[in-house]
Amino acid sequence: MKSILGISLLFFSVSFCNISERLAQFQTATDPSGSALTTSASSDDDGTGDTEIAILTAEQQAIADAANEVTWEQQRMSWKVPAAWKKMDVSKTSLNYGTPATGFLIASVSVMSADFPADISLKATYESALDKLKQGDYETVRWLEIDGVKGVEWVEAAPDESDGIRRQQWIAFRNYQGQNQQLNVMVTTNQANFAKQKDTFAAILYTMRVPKG
Repeated sequence: MKSILGISLLFFSVSFCNISERLAQFQTATDPSGSALTTSASSDDDGTGDTEIAILTAEQQAIADAANEVTWEQQRMSWKVPAAWKKMDVSKTSLNYGTPATGFLIASVSVMSADFPADISLKATYESALDKLKQGDYETVRWLEIDGVKGVEWVEAAPDESDGIRRQQWIAFRNYQGQNQQLNVMVTTNQANFAKQKDTFAAILYTMRVPKG
C-alpha cells in the first residue's frame, strides 16, 4: 500500500515539473492568447479542439449506484467509491481513499495565484501528455469534461512488471471561493489489477462533483 501511495504522490510532483517546462514554452510563444464509456463531443472556441463529456455506461452506472458517496468537506468535491474503500488520509489540500487489494483514489488541490494562466497551463498539460503518448508512456490522452469542468485525462500504458503501478489521471482548473485552483485527480492500482478495475475507476472519476464559484 505504501509503495502505491508513495509512487503516486511522487508522480504528482514529477508531472508538475514536466508541465511547468511545457508551460514556460507556451508563455514564451508569440500567441499568449472511450475507457468503456459513452461520450459526446463539443467544439471549443479556445483552440484546444473537441472536448469529450463523460457519460457512464450502464455497467459503470450500476457500479456507481452500489457505491458510497464520499465528500471532501474542505473542498466540497465528491465521488462514488466502492463500499470496501476506506479513508486513508484527508486534509485541506489532499484526499486519499482506497484499499491495497483494489486501488486508490488520490486527489490534490493546488492554489495558484489569481493571475496564473490556467488556460495556457492546461494546454501545456495536454501537449506534455501528447508527448508521453508518442513515447509510449501513455495509452490514451484526451480533453474530458467532468461535471462541467474541462480537463485533460490520460491513462498510463501498461508497465513491464505485473506489480508496477498504473494510473488514470485528470487535471483541470476551477475558481472556488475566490481561489484559482488546479485539480489533480487519479485512480491507481498495480498492473495486475488495472484492467479488472477499469469500469470501477470510470465510475469513480466520472461521478465526481466539482463545485464552482
